[in-house]
Amino acid sequence: MNSTSVQTMSSEQVREWIVRNVSAADYRDKRVLLIVPDATRTAPLPLLFEALVDHLRPVVKKVDFLIALGTHPPMTETQICTLFGLSSEERTHRYGDVGIFNHEWDSEGQLSEIGVLTEEQTHQISDGLISMEVPVQINKRIHDYDCLTVVGPVFPHEVVGFSGGNKYFFPGISGPKLLNFFHWLGALITNVGIIGIKGTPVRKVVNIAAEMIPIERKCLTFVVAPDASLYGMFYGTPEEAWEQAADLSAQVHIIRKPKPYKQVLSCAPPMYDELWVAGKCMYKLEPVVEDGGELIIYAPHMHEISITHGHLIEEIGYHVRDYFTNQWDQFKHLPWGVIAHSTHVRGGGAYENGVEKPRVKLTLATGLSPHVCEKINVGYRDPATIDVESFANREDEGVLLVRKAGEQLYRLEE
Repeated sequence: MNSTSVQTMSSEQVREWIVRNVSAADYRDKRVLLIVPDATRTAPLPLLFEALVDHLRPVVKKVDFLIALGTHPPMTETQICTLFGLSSEERTHRYGDVGIFNHEWDSEGQLSEIGVLTEEQTHQISDGLISMEVPVQINKRIHDYDCLTVVGPVFPHEVVGFSGGNKYFFPGISGPKLLNFFHWLGALITNVGIIGIKGTPVRKVVNIAAEMIPIERKCLTFVVAPDASLYGMFYGTPEEAWEQAADLSAQVHIIRKPKPYKQVLSCAPPMYDELWVAGKCMYKLEPVVEDGGELIIYAPHMHEISITHGHLIEEIGYHVRDYFTNQWDQFKHLPWGVIAHSTHVRGGGAYENGVEKPRVKLTLATGLSPHVCEKINVGYRDPATIDVESFANREDEGVLLVRKAGEQLYRLEE
């Protein structure tokens, strides 16, 4: 099955589905916190926000929203209104009783430690790759509520296999320590070894951590088309709903190709406004680039490496995994999540006798300067020299154009 053979739901069908399947009795007289994605994920949040608030507000004591930023920058009030499809008047009056909060991952005072992954657990989960004790921290706001409900999409994901479900707690609203641990675990296994696979060690970490949350957990998850319409919705525990959504995502979000390409133009949508998230344009397409081929991330609108982590990435650059593992003492003091991002974006390759050999040539055609690209160890191309349409309909020549990259995974046919 592929996405073209699956019907999407109308707005009215989405509203009806929520009324029919999200039991109001589950929430009666409870304080409810709904955990949602930020603007770096395709999702019909304005529709879901209105439908869920209309459905739950008559029965709950309180309904609020927490934006699962992970380590992304906090959203401004204007950005929040855009994300939820609200005018400033609606935000103040129609929904004045609904709180909307940014997650504060880097503020120790806003985090609560709810448990610890033991050294024995991490050793077992990682099959001996990492053995260490990891504190499990989460946004302390959760303690003000009776029920936490994840509302978010599921896609193939480079760190955990498929996104969604309990990933909205960890790293969505968690502290950096657990995030750094399992992002590096994912990097050690590699993007190609994890992406689009359901049962991964990182998913196991996320689920074990979620079991430590001392508050009821529910999940409304969905599988989304490029235009933000929905292929399907699922409700239940985060584990149950995610299982079903991941199965559907595997059907509609994975595109099989018969042979690898010598050149791929991977176009980043406007929602990827920094390389920290535009890296998905590499993760999702690396499997179909031939050895020695080139992947171009085309994003003229992008002028930042990362608002949060850019200074560290400029310090270490983008490198293959073994560049770091073979010189671990030089890098282990840095945030492991940043190192993981570096190697995920750079992709597969080798580092032997001081020589780095990436499998794929990575070129940025963005708002980043030639100097910055050289500094971070990637190729540069002036985006003004690229005519996107000249890459179209050339698959027979070994050239692939992906107009909205980052959410659909490309794989070779088995």
